[in-house]
Amino acid sequence: MAGTAPEGGWTALIDDIVAGNWTNPETGKRATVPYETIVIEESLEGREAELIAGLKLGERYTVVADQGTWDAMGARVEKALATLGPVDTVILDHPHADMAAVADLTEKLKDAEAVVAVGSGTINDLCKFVTGRTNRRYAVFGTAASMNGYTSTTASITLENGLKVSLPSHAPSGFFIDLGVTARAPTYLSAAGFADCLVRSVAQVDWWMSHRLIGSLYSTVPYIIQDADERELNARAKGISEGDIAANGYLHRVLTLCGLGVSFTGMSNHGSMGEHQVSHYIDCFAGDRHPGTLHGQQVGVATLSMARLQRLFLDSDTPPVIKPTKIDPADMAKRMGADIAAQCWSEIQPKVFDERGAAEMNEKFAELWPTLRAELNAFALPVAEMEQLLADTGGPMTAADLGLPVEIYREALIHSREMRNRYAFLDIAADAGILEDFAAGEK
Repeated sequence: MAGTAPEGGWTALIDDIVAGNWTNPETGKRATVPYETIVIEESLEGREAELIAGLKLGERYTVVADQGTWDAMGARVEKALATLGPVDTVILDHPHADMAAVADLTEKLKDAEAVVAVGSGTINDLCKFVTGRTNRRYAVFGTAASMNGYTSTTASITLENGLKVSLPSHAPSGFFIDLGVTARAPTYLSAAGFADCLVRSVAQVDWWMSHRLIGSLYSTVPYIIQDADERELNARAKGISEGDIAANGYLHRVLTLCGLGVSFTGMSNHGSMGEHQVSHYIDCFAGDRHPGTLHGQQVGVATLSMARLQRLFLDSDTPPVIKPTKIDPADMAKRMGADIAAQCWSEIQPKVFDERGAAEMNEKFAELWPTLRAELNAFALPVAEMEQLLADTGGPMTAADLGLPVEIYREALIHSREMRNRYAFLDIAADAGILEDFAAGEK
Protein backbone atom coordinates (compact mmCIF):
# COMPACT_ATOMS: atom_id res chain seq x y z
CA MET A 1 0.00 0.00 0.00
CA ALA A 2 1.29 3.48 -0.79
CA GLY A 3 1.85 6.27 1.68
CA THR A 4 3.19 4.06 4.46
CA ALA A 5 6.89 4.91 4.20
CA PRO A 6 8.57 7.15 6.79
CA GLU A 7 9.04 10.80 5.95
CA GLY A 8 11.79 10.94 3.36
CA GLY A 9 10.98 7.53 1.92
CA TRP A 10 12.10 3.99 2.68
CA THR A 11 15.76 4.99 2.71
CA ALA A 12 15.43 8.06 4.92
CA LEU A 13 18.49 8.24 7.22
CA ILE A 14 20.05 5.38 5.23
CA ASP A 15 20.68 7.84 2.36
CA ASP A 16 22.37 10.31 4.71
CA ILE A 17 24.60 7.62 6.19
CA VAL A 18 25.63 6.30 2.77
CA ALA A 19 26.24 9.82 1.43
CA GLY A 20 28.41 10.72 4.43
CA ASN A 21 25.96 13.37 5.63
CA TRP A 22 25.22 11.80 9.02
CA THR A 23 27.29 12.72 12.06
CA ASN A 24 28.41 9.89 14.32
CA PRO A 25 27.49 11.07 17.84
CA GLU A 26 30.36 9.11 19.39
CA THR A 27 33.05 10.74 17.27
CA GLY A 28 31.41 14.01 16.25
CA LYS A 29 32.53 13.28 12.69
CA ARG A 30 30.63 12.57 9.49
CA ALA A 31 29.97 8.86 9.06
CA THR A 32 31.71 6.97 6.27
CA VAL A 33 30.45 3.56 5.17
CA PRO A 34 31.59 1.39 2.22
CA TYR A 35 28.43 1.57 0.13
CA GLU A 36 27.57 3.46 -3.03
CA THR A 37 23.79 3.15 -3.21
CA ILE A 38 20.97 1.50 -1.30
CA VAL A 39 17.49 1.65 -2.84
CA ILE A 40 14.32 0.37 -1.17
CA GLU A 41 11.10 1.11 -3.04
CA GLU A 42 7.61 -0.32 -3.25
CA SER A 43 8.43 -1.26 -6.85
CA LEU A 44 11.61 -1.30 -8.91
CA GLU A 45 9.83 -2.56 -12.02
CA GLY A 46 11.53 -1.00 -15.04
CA ARG A 47 14.43 0.50 -13.05
CA GLU A 48 16.70 -2.53 -12.82
CA ALA A 49 18.98 -1.60 -15.73
CA GLU A 50 19.22 2.04 -14.65
CA LEU A 51 20.24 1.05 -11.12
CA ILE A 52 22.98 -1.31 -12.29
CA ALA A 53 24.23 0.97 -15.06
CA GLY A 54 24.78 3.75 -12.54
CA LEU A 55 27.30 1.60 -10.66
CA LYS A 56 29.57 1.12 -13.70
CA LEU A 57 30.44 -2.44 -12.66
CA GLY A 58 31.47 -3.39 -16.19
CA GLU A 59 30.10 -4.03 -19.65
CA ARG A 60 29.34 -7.76 -19.44
CA TYR A 61 26.96 -8.92 -16.72
CA THR A 62 26.63 -12.19 -14.83
CA VAL A 63 23.41 -12.78 -12.89
CA VAL A 64 23.72 -15.27 -10.01
CA ALA A 65 20.56 -16.82 -8.53
CA ASP A 66 19.06 -20.13 -7.48
CA GLN A 67 15.88 -21.53 -8.97
CA GLY A 68 13.60 -19.88 -6.43
CA THR A 69 15.17 -16.44 -6.66
CA TRP A 70 15.39 -16.73 -10.45
CA ASP A 71 11.62 -17.16 -10.55
CA ALA A 72 11.07 -14.38 -8.01
CA MET A 73 13.18 -11.72 -9.72
CA GLY A 74 16.20 -13.14 -11.52
CA ALA A 75 14.60 -13.57 -14.93
CA ARG A 76 13.31 -10.01 -14.74
CA VAL A 77 16.76 -8.67 -13.85
CA GLU A 78 18.42 -10.63 -16.64
CA LYS A 79 15.95 -9.28 -19.21
CA ALA A 80 16.56 -5.73 -18.02
CA LEU A 81 20.35 -6.05 -18.07
CA ALA A 82 20.23 -7.40 -21.63
CA THR A 83 19.42 -3.85 -22.70
CA LEU A 84 22.85 -2.80 -21.39
CA GLY A 85 25.05 -5.53 -22.81
CA PRO A 86 25.80 -9.28 -22.87
CA VAL A 87 24.40 -11.22 -19.89
CA ASP A 88 25.53 -14.59 -18.55
CA THR A 89 23.48 -16.52 -16.01
CA VAL A 90 24.59 -18.77 -13.15
CA ILE A 91 21.77 -20.73 -11.52
CA LEU A 92 22.98 -22.47 -8.36
CA ASP A 93 21.33 -25.74 -7.36
CA HIS A 94 20.21 -25.59 -3.71
CA PRO A 95 23.43 -23.83 -2.64
CA HIS A 96 24.94 -23.79 0.83
CA ALA A 97 27.28 -21.05 1.98
CA ASP A 98 30.30 -23.28 2.48
CA MET A 99 33.82 -23.44 1.11
CA ALA A 100 32.88 -26.06 -1.47
CA ALA A 101 30.25 -23.69 -2.89
CA VAL A 102 32.77 -20.84 -2.73
CA ALA A 103 35.21 -22.88 -4.83
CA ASP A 104 32.46 -23.80 -7.29
CA LEU A 105 31.23 -20.22 -7.68
CA THR A 106 34.79 -18.90 -7.93
CA GLU A 107 35.28 -21.13 -10.95
CA LYS A 108 31.92 -20.15 -12.47
CA LEU A 109 32.73 -16.46 -12.06
CA LYS A 110 36.40 -16.57 -13.04
CA ASP A 111 35.72 -14.60 -16.23
CA ALA A 112 32.77 -12.57 -14.91
CA GLU A 113 33.08 -8.81 -15.04
CA ALA A 114 29.94 -7.34 -13.45
CA VAL A 115 28.39 -9.72 -10.88
CA VAL A 116 24.75 -9.15 -9.97
CA ALA A 117 23.35 -11.39 -7.23
CA VAL A 118 19.61 -12.02 -7.03
CA GLY A 119 18.62 -13.69 -3.79
CA SER A 120 18.93 -13.47 -0.03
CA GLY A 121 21.27 -14.99 2.57
CA THR A 122 23.15 -17.77 0.81
CA ILE A 123 23.30 -16.17 -2.63
CA ASN A 124 24.42 -12.85 -1.19
CA ASP A 125 27.06 -14.37 1.10
CA LEU A 126 28.54 -16.47 -1.71
CA CYS A 127 28.67 -13.61 -4.21
CA LYS A 128 29.97 -11.23 -1.56
CA PHE A 129 32.74 -13.57 -0.47
CA VAL A 130 33.83 -14.65 -3.95
CA THR A 131 33.92 -11.12 -5.36
CA GLY A 132 35.61 -9.84 -2.22
CA ARG A 133 38.41 -12.38 -2.54
CA THR A 134 38.96 -11.42 -6.17
CA ASN A 135 38.67 -7.66 -5.61
CA ARG A 136 35.56 -7.19 -7.76
CA ARG A 137 32.57 -5.03 -6.93
CA TYR A 138 29.09 -6.57 -7.04
CA ALA A 139 25.46 -5.63 -6.60
CA VAL A 140 22.53 -7.51 -5.10
CA PHE A 141 18.77 -7.46 -5.63
CA GLY A 142 17.31 -8.88 -2.43
CA THR A 143 14.36 -11.23 -2.78
CA ALA A 144 13.39 -11.72 0.87
CA ALA A 145 13.72 -9.89 4.19
CA SER A 146 15.19 -13.02 5.75
CA MET A 147 18.42 -11.73 7.34
CA ASN A 148 20.52 -8.64 8.04
CA GLY A 149 23.58 -9.64 6.02
CA TYR A 150 22.82 -7.72 2.84
CA THR A 151 24.67 -4.65 4.10
CA SER A 152 27.19 -6.26 6.45
CA THR A 153 30.88 -6.40 5.56
CA THR A 154 31.17 -10.02 6.67
CA ALA A 155 30.02 -13.26 5.06
CA SER A 156 28.71 -16.29 6.98
CA ILE A 157 30.61 -19.25 5.56
CA THR A 158 31.00 -22.84 6.75
CA LEU A 159 34.66 -23.88 6.72
CA GLU A 160 35.98 -27.20 5.41
CA ASN A 161 35.99 -28.60 8.96
CA GLY A 162 32.28 -27.81 9.39
CA LEU A 163 32.63 -24.71 11.58
CA LYS A 164 30.37 -21.83 10.56
CA VAL A 165 32.08 -18.45 10.95
CA SER A 166 31.72 -14.82 9.94
CA LEU A 167 34.58 -14.01 7.60
CA PRO A 168 35.74 -10.50 6.66
CA SER A 169 34.48 -9.52 3.22
CA HIS A 170 33.16 -6.39 1.54
CA ALA A 171 29.86 -4.61 1.03
CA PRO A 172 27.80 -4.64 -2.16
CA SER A 173 28.27 -1.53 -4.27
CA GLY A 174 24.53 -1.52 -4.84
CA PHE A 175 21.79 -3.04 -2.68
CA PHE A 176 18.29 -2.96 -4.15
CA ILE A 177 14.94 -3.99 -2.66
CA ASP A 178 11.61 -4.19 -4.46
CA LEU A 179 9.16 -4.42 -1.57
CA GLY A 180 6.52 -5.92 -3.83
CA VAL A 181 8.86 -8.85 -4.49
CA THR A 182 9.97 -9.38 -0.90
CA ALA A 183 6.44 -9.01 0.50
CA ARG A 184 5.37 -11.85 -1.83
CA ALA A 185 8.16 -14.11 -0.59
CA PRO A 186 7.08 -16.98 1.67
CA THR A 187 6.23 -15.37 5.00
CA TYR A 188 8.48 -17.75 6.93
CA LEU A 189 11.42 -15.92 5.32
CA SER A 190 10.25 -12.54 6.61
CA ALA A 191 9.52 -14.08 10.02
CA ALA A 192 13.13 -15.29 10.12
CA GLY A 193 14.31 -11.77 9.32
CA PHE A 194 12.08 -10.35 12.03
CA ALA A 195 13.63 -12.79 14.51
CA ASP A 196 17.06 -11.46 13.53
CA CYS A 197 15.76 -8.02 14.55
CA LEU A 198 14.11 -9.21 17.77
CA VAL A 199 17.61 -10.19 18.87
CA ARG A 200 18.44 -6.55 19.64
CA SER A 201 17.13 -6.73 23.21
CA VAL A 202 19.06 -9.79 24.36
CA ALA A 203 22.18 -8.98 22.32
CA GLN A 204 22.41 -5.49 23.79
CA VAL A 205 22.02 -6.90 27.30
CA ASP A 206 24.82 -9.40 26.65
CA TRP A 207 27.11 -6.89 24.95
CA TRP A 208 26.75 -4.14 27.57
CA MET A 209 27.27 -6.69 30.34
CA SER A 210 30.43 -7.89 28.59
CA HIS A 211 31.63 -4.31 28.18
CA ARG A 212 31.10 -3.47 31.84
CA LEU A 213 32.58 -6.66 33.24
CA ILE A 214 35.46 -7.57 30.94
CA GLY A 215 36.01 -4.39 28.95
CA SER A 216 34.69 -5.51 25.57
CA LEU A 217 34.38 -2.72 23.01
CA TYR A 218 30.84 -1.30 22.99
CA SER A 219 29.14 1.23 20.74
CA THR A 220 25.75 2.89 20.98
CA VAL A 221 25.70 3.86 17.29
CA PRO A 222 24.14 0.65 15.89
CA TYR A 223 21.27 1.03 18.36
CA ILE A 224 20.81 4.76 17.80
CA ILE A 225 20.33 4.40 14.06
CA GLN A 226 17.73 1.64 14.30
CA ASP A 227 15.86 2.56 17.50
CA ALA A 228 12.92 4.45 15.95
CA ASP A 229 12.49 1.88 13.19
CA GLU A 230 12.55 -1.00 15.65
CA ARG A 231 9.54 0.48 17.39
CA GLU A 232 7.74 1.01 14.07
CA LEU A 233 8.52 -2.55 13.03
CA ASN A 234 7.33 -4.10 16.29
CA ALA A 235 4.07 -2.20 15.96
CA ARG A 236 3.57 -3.94 12.59
CA ALA A 237 4.71 -7.45 13.54
CA LYS A 238 1.37 -8.97 12.60
CA GLY A 239 1.78 -7.61 9.08
CA ILE A 240 4.86 -9.80 8.58
CA SER A 241 2.66 -12.90 8.53
CA GLU A 242 0.28 -11.18 6.11
CA GLY A 243 2.80 -10.04 3.50
CA ASP A 244 2.08 -6.38 4.28
CA ILE A 245 4.19 -3.89 2.30
CA ALA A 246 4.65 -1.45 5.19
CA ALA A 247 5.65 -4.19 7.63
CA ASN A 248 8.19 -5.50 5.13
CA GLY A 249 9.43 -1.97 4.48
CA TYR A 250 10.21 -1.35 8.13
CA LEU A 251 11.67 -4.84 8.40
CA HIS A 252 14.08 -4.07 5.57
CA ARG A 253 14.98 -0.76 7.19
CA VAL A 254 15.89 -2.39 10.50
CA LEU A 255 17.80 -5.21 8.78
CA THR A 256 19.67 -2.67 6.63
CA LEU A 257 20.49 -0.37 9.53
CA CYS A 258 21.65 -3.33 11.61
CA GLY A 259 23.96 -4.35 8.78
CA LEU A 260 25.25 -0.80 8.49
CA GLY A 261 26.07 -0.93 12.19
CA VAL A 262 28.94 -3.30 11.42
CA SER A 263 30.60 -0.49 9.45
CA PHE A 264 30.78 1.63 12.61
CA THR A 265 32.07 -1.06 14.96
CA GLY A 266 33.90 -3.57 12.77
CA MET A 267 31.99 -6.34 14.51
CA SER A 268 28.50 -7.82 14.68
CA ASN A 269 28.10 -7.93 18.49
CA HIS A 270 25.25 -5.41 18.49
CA GLY A 271 23.02 -8.03 16.85
CA SER A 272 24.81 -11.30 17.54
CA MET A 273 25.64 -12.59 21.00
CA GLY A 274 24.51 -15.69 22.95
CA GLU A 275 21.41 -16.35 20.86
CA HIS A 276 23.40 -16.51 17.61
CA GLN A 277 25.90 -18.91 19.17
CA VAL A 278 23.02 -21.30 19.83
CA SER A 279 21.94 -21.18 16.19
CA HIS A 280 25.51 -21.61 14.96
CA TYR A 281 25.92 -24.67 17.18
CA ILE A 282 22.77 -26.21 15.70
CA ASP A 283 23.98 -25.54 12.16
CA CYS A 284 27.42 -26.97 12.84
CA PHE A 285 26.62 -30.03 14.95
CA ALA A 286 23.01 -31.17 14.49
CA GLY A 287 24.12 -33.23 11.49
CA ASP A 288 21.39 -35.31 9.90
CA ARG A 289 19.04 -34.30 12.72
CA HIS A 290 19.04 -30.72 11.45
CA PRO A 291 15.50 -29.98 10.22
CA GLY A 292 16.67 -27.65 7.44
CA THR A 293 15.39 -24.55 9.22
CA LEU A 294 16.79 -21.09 8.53
CA HIS A 295 19.37 -19.43 10.72
CA GLY A 296 16.89 -16.67 11.58
CA GLN A 297 14.22 -19.16 12.62
CA GLN A 298 16.67 -20.81 15.01
CA VAL A 299 17.80 -17.41 16.27
CA GLY A 300 14.20 -16.51 17.12
CA VAL A 301 13.76 -19.57 19.31
CA ALA A 302 17.15 -18.98 20.94
CA THR A 303 16.32 -15.30 21.52
CA LEU A 304 13.32 -16.26 23.63
CA SER A 305 15.49 -18.69 25.62
CA MET A 306 18.12 -15.99 26.17
CA ALA A 307 15.46 -13.53 27.31
CA ARG A 308 14.22 -16.04 29.88
CA LEU A 309 17.77 -16.84 31.01
CA GLN A 310 18.69 -13.17 31.40
CA ARG A 311 15.59 -12.61 33.51
CA LEU A 312 16.77 -15.22 36.02
CA PHE A 313 19.61 -12.83 36.82
CA LEU A 314 18.00 -9.45 36.20
CA ASP A 315 15.00 -10.22 38.42
CA SER A 316 17.32 -10.81 41.39
CA ASP A 317 18.81 -8.22 43.74
CA THR A 318 21.60 -10.68 44.48
CA PRO A 319 24.63 -10.44 42.20
CA PRO A 320 25.72 -13.57 40.33
CA VAL A 321 28.43 -15.69 41.86
CA ILE A 322 30.53 -17.79 39.53
CA LYS A 323 33.03 -20.60 39.97
CA PRO A 324 36.04 -21.47 37.83
CA THR A 325 35.03 -22.38 34.30
CA LYS A 326 34.49 -26.07 33.69
CA ILE A 327 34.90 -26.92 30.02
CA ASP A 328 36.44 -30.26 29.05
CA PRO A 329 38.47 -30.05 25.81
CA ALA A 330 38.18 -33.83 25.38
CA ASP A 331 34.39 -33.60 25.56
CA MET A 332 34.47 -30.73 23.08
CA ALA A 333 36.49 -32.89 20.69
CA LYS A 334 33.99 -35.73 21.05
CA ARG A 335 31.08 -33.48 20.12
CA MET A 336 32.75 -31.14 17.63
CA GLY A 337 35.60 -33.13 16.15
CA ALA A 338 39.24 -32.59 17.05
CA ASP A 339 39.99 -29.77 14.56
CA ILE A 340 36.98 -27.60 15.42
CA ALA A 341 37.37 -28.24 19.14
CA ALA A 342 41.01 -27.15 19.08
CA GLN A 343 40.13 -24.00 17.15
CA CYS A 344 37.28 -23.13 19.50
CA TRP A 345 39.26 -23.96 22.64
CA SER A 346 41.94 -21.50 21.59
CA GLU A 347 39.33 -18.87 20.72
CA ILE A 348 37.53 -18.92 24.09
CA GLN A 349 40.54 -18.78 26.41
CA PRO A 350 39.95 -15.12 27.42
CA LYS A 351 36.63 -16.11 29.02
CA VAL A 352 37.85 -19.28 30.74
CA PHE A 353 38.31 -18.32 34.40
CA ASP A 354 40.50 -20.05 36.95
CA GLU A 355 40.06 -19.63 40.72
CA ARG A 356 41.64 -16.19 40.70
CA GLY A 357 39.76 -15.04 37.62
CA ALA A 358 36.43 -16.20 39.06
CA ALA A 359 37.14 -14.39 42.33
CA GLU A 360 37.94 -11.17 40.46
CA MET A 361 34.73 -11.47 38.46
CA ASN A 362 32.72 -12.01 41.63
CA GLU A 363 34.22 -8.83 43.10
CA LYS A 364 33.07 -6.95 39.99
CA PHE A 365 29.59 -8.45 40.22
CA ALA A 366 29.30 -7.45 43.87
CA GLU A 367 30.47 -3.90 43.15
CA LEU A 368 28.57 -3.25 39.93
CA TRP A 369 25.40 -5.31 40.21
CA PRO A 370 22.90 -2.70 41.50
CA THR A 371 23.94 -0.23 38.78
CA LEU A 372 24.56 -2.82 36.08
CA ARG A 373 21.24 -4.52 36.70
CA ALA A 374 19.38 -1.22 36.21
CA GLU A 375 21.37 -0.49 33.04
CA LEU A 376 20.59 -3.90 31.58
CA ASN A 377 16.91 -3.75 32.47
CA ALA A 378 16.67 -0.52 30.49
CA PHE A 379 17.70 -2.42 27.34
CA ALA A 380 15.49 -5.46 27.83
CA LEU A 381 12.06 -6.02 26.33
CA PRO A 382 9.65 -8.02 28.52
CA VAL A 383 9.74 -11.73 27.70
CA ALA A 384 5.98 -11.89 27.20
CA GLU A 385 6.17 -9.02 24.69
CA MET A 386 8.93 -10.75 22.75
CA GLU A 387 6.96 -13.99 22.68
CA GLN A 388 3.88 -12.17 21.37
CA LEU A 389 5.87 -10.35 18.70
CA LEU A 390 7.41 -13.55 17.38
CA ALA A 391 4.05 -15.32 17.51
CA ASP A 392 2.47 -12.46 15.55
CA THR A 393 4.94 -13.00 12.70
CA GLY A 394 4.21 -16.72 12.59
CA GLY A 395 7.79 -17.63 13.44
CA PRO A 396 8.71 -20.81 15.34
CA MET A 397 8.98 -20.37 19.10
CA THR A 398 10.30 -23.71 20.36
CA ALA A 399 12.64 -26.47 19.25
CA ALA A 400 9.54 -28.53 18.55
CA ASP A 401 8.27 -25.80 16.23
CA LEU A 402 11.59 -25.98 14.39
CA GLY A 403 11.31 -29.75 14.07
CA LEU A 404 14.60 -30.00 15.97
CA PRO A 405 15.03 -32.78 18.57
CA VAL A 406 14.84 -31.08 21.93
CA GLU A 407 17.99 -32.82 23.14
CA ILE A 408 19.95 -31.13 20.32
CA TYR A 409 18.51 -27.75 21.26
CA ARG A 410 19.38 -28.23 24.93
CA GLU A 411 22.88 -29.34 23.98
CA ALA A 412 23.23 -26.14 21.96
CA LEU A 413 22.13 -24.03 24.93
CA ILE A 414 24.69 -25.69 27.18
CA HIS A 415 27.68 -25.90 24.85
CA SER A 416 27.35 -23.12 22.26
CA ARG A 417 29.34 -20.78 24.51
CA GLU A 418 32.36 -22.91 23.63
CA MET A 419 32.31 -21.71 20.01
CA ARG A 420 33.46 -18.10 20.14
CA ASN A 421 34.95 -15.50 22.43
CA ARG A 422 31.85 -13.42 23.10
CA TYR A 423 31.00 -13.20 26.79
CA ALA A 424 27.27 -13.64 27.32
CA PHE A 425 24.82 -14.62 30.04
CA LEU A 426 25.24 -18.20 28.78
CA ASP A 427 28.76 -18.01 30.22
CA ILE A 428 27.62 -16.52 33.49
CA ALA A 429 24.89 -19.14 33.87
CA ALA A 430 27.32 -21.98 33.13
CA ASP A 431 29.97 -20.71 35.54
CA ALA A 432 27.26 -20.09 38.15
CA GLY A 433 26.21 -23.73 37.81
CA ILE A 434 22.62 -23.16 36.61
CA LEU A 435 22.81 -23.47 32.83
CA GLU A 436 22.14 -27.21 32.59
CA ASP A 437 19.06 -26.97 34.81
CA PHE A 438 17.83 -24.01 32.78
CA ALA A 439 18.35 -25.83 29.50
CA ALA A 440 16.45 -28.85 30.81
CA GLY A 441 13.36 -26.68 31.10
CA GLU A 442 13.53 -25.28 27.55
CA LYS A 443 11.40 -26.97 24.92
